[in-house]
Parts: sequence; C-alpha cells; structure tokens
Amino acid sequence: MADPRPRGRPKSFTDRSDQNRVQSVGRAMALLRRLSDSPGMTLSELVAATGESAATVYRVLVTLQEHDIVETEDPGQLWHVGGGAFRIGSAFLRRTKVVERARQPMDRLMRDTGETANLGIENRDEVMFLAQVETHEAIRAFFAPGTKSPMHVSGIGKALLAWYPADRVRQIVQRRGLPGFTTFSITSEVGLERDLARTRDRGFAIDDQERAEGMRCVAAPIFNAFAEPVAGLSVSGPAFRLPLSATDRIGALVCRAADQVTQATGGVRP
Repeated sequence: MADPRPRGRPKSFTDRSDQNRVQSVGRAMALLRRLSDSPGMTLSELVAATGESAATVYRVLVTLQEHDIVETEDPGQLWHVGGGAFRIGSAFLRRTKVVERARQPMDRLMRDTGETANLGIENRDEVMFLAQVETHEAIRAFFAPGTKSPMHVSGIGKALLAWYPADRVRQIVQRRGLPGFTTFSITSEVGLERDLARTRDRGFAIDDQERAEGMRCVAAPIFNAFAEPVAGLSVSGPAFRLPLSATDRIGALVCRAADQVTQATGGVRP
C-alpha cells in the first residue's frame, strides 16, 4: 500500500525560480542574519544594511517580534535576536546525539587541560561550533553556538579535512578558497595538503595562530558508524598557555575525548 503521508518536498522542489520563493520570508531571514552578527541595531541601521524601506523593515520586525524571534530594547530602540529564535535554532542540536554525548568528555577535557573545550561540525564548507565548555581563566577563547569559521584555519576544520576524501577537500577549497587571516595562515593547496598529512600521522590537528594571532587550538575528529568524520572536539586558548611543546600531551587528551564520543555514539575510528 502506498504511503498516504505527504512528503516534505513538492514535485517542483528542484525549481529554484522566483515563483517558488516567498519574498517576505527572505526579507525576514536577511534581517535575522544582520541582527545575529550585531550586538543590537536600530531601525535606521537595519534599513541602511538591507536596502529595504523603513516601513517594510518595521513590518517584518513587528511580525517577528510577535513570535519572540526578535525583541527591542529601550532606551536606544535597539533590536536583537529574541529567545524564540534560540528555541527554534536549538532544534538543530537535537538532530544528533553528538552534542549530548560530548558534554561529559568536554567537561573533563576542560578540567584536564585548563582550557576551553569546543565541539563543531562542518556546515556548508565551514566549521560551525555547536557547544563549548569554557575555562575559568580570564583570557580565553569563546565561540558562541552557531559561530562559523573557515575550515583551513580551524583546528576542528583541519581535523575533519584530514580524514575527508581528497576530492571532497579539493571541492571545498575550490568553493571557499584559502584566504589568509594572519601571517601563520595556510594559503596554498600544497601547504594545506602537507598540514593535513601531518594531522593524519599524529591523529590530531593544530591551529597555530592561523585564524587569530596569539590563539592556538588542538583538535581531533569524531567518527560515525561508517568511520566517516562527522564532528570534531578541540581545546583552544592563548598561545602563551598552549605552547607548541605541550601539543603532544594535549593532543593525546583531545584524541581520547573524541574517541569517547565516537564510541558513545556508535562510531568507529578508521
């Protein structure tokens, strides 16, 4: 018997023409993206940033406010992302057991190293951070959930790339390029291939001030049941507390934590 349930995609799913897009939804998403990158914006600033009219922007904001997706703050009439957006976005985390299973190993990793532990995945050719256990040190790394970073200058990104098939790595590089952020950034394909080979040999990746000068990161991959890298764990902190001489010791701790998550989620290390 045929399944009577309606599927999640209509027959015209592959049709990307304007007739299949809702402009008002597109405007709302554009506003949310702007607000998510800012500590707060006025109506005038949102109008200037989006190129929409003040009346249109205000109508979208009021509609989103009714659903708690955005909120306004007095004085200053600043608009912010609201709690409703967080509740909706957190549904993304429920799609996988990795976040839940990683919490205890991350907490132990932070205590063992004294530095911030991070969990991330690849999302559209970038690393997206899902969770973090912060160190109690005053100077520390911070990546809010949902923060993204280019893969080639991220410890977690390179930990994933090192175990990706070579053609997948090339496709990501072709789409995203290898932009430099510091004097330590890897900006050539040959340099990246060499770094990924070293990562595979030792079992963990090192971001040596490649995204931000003065900050280091040590990361290891988490694998699924098919021995494919699906996430990464890392420890990050200031370079003066994470010297290169300590990366072997910290790398072993990060690998152990990542392996615990792999095992807890039914994964297999290749």
